[in-house]
Amino acid sequence: MTRIVIAVLLATVLAASSANADSFRCGGKIVRAGMTMDEVRKACGKPTTTSIEEHDVRAGNRVVGTTQIHTWRYRRSSGQRTAVLQFDGGEVKSIAMESK
Repeated sequence: MTRIVIAVLLATVLAASSANADSFRCGGKIVRAGMTMDEVRKACGKPTTTSIEEHDVRAGNRVVGTTQIHTWRYRRSSGQRTAVLQFDGGEVKSIAMESK
């Protein structure tokens, strides 16, 4: 019975470590999609690196404007993957973990 429980726990941890994240822990806080840049900065502090890309906003084939996608990376403690957050309109739109 103990071996089965250990095997199930190990499989769960391995599956979770290879997937994109819906959230991640930053200190004692949970960062989730929908949080503002200010909320993330208050929870996690200054990102390790940042970048900004400008993307066209389209309506059909027409470009009707542009938007800026901000990408923040947080290098975490040893053994943990770097968290990559993308913001659009000042809110977290995606969270992913970079492979090592």
